[in-house]
Parts: sequence; structure tokens; C-alpha cells
Amino acid sequence: MDALILARLQFAITTVYHFFFVPLTLGLSILVAIVESAYVRSGKELYKQLAQFWGKLFLINFALGVVTGIVQEFQFGMNWSEYSRFVGDIFGAPLAIEALLAFFLESTFLGLWIFGWDKLSKGAHAAAMWAVAIGSNLSALWILIANSFMQEPVGYVLRNGRAEMTDFFALLANPHVWVQYPHVLFSGVTTAAFFVLGISAWHLLRKSNLDFFKRSAQIAIVYGVIGSVLVALVGHTQAQHMVRIQPMKMAAAEALWESQNPASLSLFTFGNEPERRDVFAIRIPNALSILAYNSLTGEVKGINNIEAEYQAKYGPGNYAPPIALTYWSFRLMVGSGLLMIALALIGLYLAVKNRLEGAARYLKVLPLALFLPYIANTSGWLMTELGRQPWIVFGLMKTDLAVSPTVTAGMVLASVVLFTLVYGALMAADIYLLNKYATGGPVAEESLVPVAA
Repeated sequence: MDALILARLQFAITTVYHFFFVPLTLGLSILVAIVESAYVRSGKELYKQLAQFWGKLFLINFALGVVTGIVQEFQFGMNWSEYSRFVGDIFGAPLAIEALLAFFLESTFLGLWIFGWDKLSKGAHAAAMWAVAIGSNLSALWILIANSFMQEPVGYVLRNGRAEMTDFFALLANPHVWVQYPHVLFSGVTTAAFFVLGISAWHLLRKSNLDFFKRSAQIAIVYGVIGSVLVALVGHTQAQHMVRIQPMKMAAAEALWESQNPASLSLFTFGNEPERRDVFAIRIPNALSILAYNSLTGEVKGINNIEAEYQAKYGPGNYAPPIALTYWSFRLMVGSGLLMIALALIGLYLAVKNRLEGAARYLKVLPLALFLPYIANTSGWLMTELGRQPWIVFGLMKTDLAVSPTVTAGMVLASVVLFTLVYGALMAADIYLLNKYATGGPVAEESLVPVAA
């Protein structure tokens, strides 16, 4: 493998590792803030215990997310210097704001929350957690503003072989941000819901701390219904935007070789990618046109048609992404999402009927369902980034031109091996700590300081 393939592999590994932690941070910070606000309003000790227990698990996850995220920014200078040279004036601004504003807000108030249980008033302490939640989600927003420029460049001019910012507010108003960010936000809500629900179900099956984990499960079910349904609705809007802005990504996600009007939706397709043809396919007539346009008719362009357009516009080359990977990652994401909607709605029915504790078969499924949001988040992110290829900045810069020219394959291979081993150890530590404290259950009047230290 050459330096380009290894650099892409390294960034994929670090991104996937990092994205294991991000959605849970986004969603669990809000959930802990909601629970602690309930404690402030009601004065019930149960809600304080809920905030402390789930807050402890939030802290473990947050710490690992920070460690894995820092490494990514160094890679822009080490492995992707040509990319940084080309787009650094634009890409650097939202990343700098994310660090200086959102992350500092998040980390400062997290310190107040950890050490302020007996030093701040109940209202001030809950406000600190809300500041953490706002900071966490603002951090995600700024990063997605940077990423959205790669997906849909706006507010720039090409000068002396570089992209230079001409309109900062165009970056903020980028249409891609406002379909991508809500999808990530509600994915975080769903991740937190199934994380809490899976752990709560494990305890309910063992009849441990029944009042505590029954309440946790009830809150998580409502949270999960909201998150999973809104992810699907926002995802529909995102898909319609993709059809207009990155039609090749949608065509690859549907293994649609030739343009169709009306367009059929693929349930399962096994194709011959080198020859760009189907071997076996089950498709639903008109369904892709409905997804793309909310109409029974409407043209969705095929891979071969878009390829011809791009070759005429950008010159000779292969403009199709890895089709099989894009196609199946899309189905993993959608399939996991539909399962989560179904499980959340079943849970809501059982909770309303006050039958949750006795639904043993349902409770046995939930600890395994804890993995569903991680599958959906990872496959969705892979689809987003793989489907943009061969572009690193869509329409402006190809990925093979972005790699550092002086970095050798040996250099990158050494760091790939090192990062994989270190991240593997960190993941093992994270799973061990989460499992230890999640299965241990709540402890009355526990302190969060030892965990934070």
C-alpha cells in the first residue's frame, strides 16, 4: 500500500474510534442535564442519584472522546499537508472557534459540575451541566461546519492555487450544515437513549435497584422515541439534499447504474462493480423518487450518467466512489435505525401499560440493542465520507492530490500500527470502566471526583 492508501486508512481508523464516543457525549450530556433539572424542580433524591450515576458514565466516555479527537487535527498537518495548504484558510477557522469557544465552555463547566456538588446551589449546579451540554453540541456544530465545506463548498474564491474564504457567514448558512447537524444531534440522543436503556434492562432482569432503573428505562424510552423518529425524518431531508448536491453519492447508495424516472429503491442488490451492472436485485418501483422528491415521479441520476457529466466537467477520471461499501453502509445505517424505532415504540407501549418490568423477552433484547446506534453511527459516517470520493473537497480537490508529498508509506504505516494499538488499548479501558460502573449500579451519596481524577 502506498502513502495515500495508508493515510486514508489511518484517518478512517482514528475517525471511527473517535466517533464511538462523540454521539454518546452529545446525547448523554443533555439527558443528564434534564434529569438533574428534574431533581432541582422536584427535590426527589432519586433524580440526583440518576444524574450522578449516568453522569459518571458520561465522564468516562467524555475523557476517551477528547483523547481520540486531538490526534485527528495533527493528521491534517502530517499526512494531509496539501489539503491543509489548499483549504486551511477556510477549514481552520471553524476548528479554531470550536476549540476556543465550544470546547473551553464544555470543559470549564464540566469541572464545575464534577467538583461543585456540595459547593454550588442546586440550580447553579444543574446550569453547569446545561452549559456542558450546550458546549458539547456547539463543538459538534463547528466541526460539522468545517466538514460541510468539504461536502458543499461555499463562501470561497480560488486564488493562487488555494481556496480562500470570502464570506464567513456563508459557511454558517451552508445548507449542508443544517441537514447534517440535526442528523448528528438526534443520532446522539438516540445513542444515549439506547445506552441508558440497555444498562437499565440488564439491571431490571436481575431485579437490582428496581425503582432506580425502572425510572431510567422510562426516561430513556421517551428519549429514544424522540431521537430515533427525528433521526429518520431529518435523514429523509438529508437524502433529498444529497440528490441535488451530491447525486453520485445517492446513486452509489442505491446501486443505481442508469438514470431512472420514476426511480426504484433497492432493497437488496448484488452487483458486478467493475462492469457496473446488477447480478441480482430486489427493487421497489417509484420508491426512490418518493424518497428524493416526495413524488411518485422524478428522475434520479445513475452512476454511469453522472460519470459522463463529471468527465465532461472535470476531465477524464473515475468519479464513482467505492460502490459496494457505500451501498451496504447505507443499509446498515437505515436498518439499524428502523430497528431502534421499533424497539423504542414497543418500549413506550410497555411503559404506558406498566408492563415493562415483566417483559423479560423485551428486556433481554435491549442490552444487545445497545450496539445498534454504534453500528448506525459508524456506517452512516462511512457512507458520508466514502460516498464523496474521489473528492476530499467536492468539486475542488481530489483526495489523491491532498496527501503530504514528503511522507513515505513506511512513516504512515508505523503511525497506523501505533495508533491502532494505542486506540485499541484505550477502547479496552473504556469498555472495562463503563462495564464496571454500569453493572455496579448506583451508590448512595457517591462522589464523582475519584472517577474524574
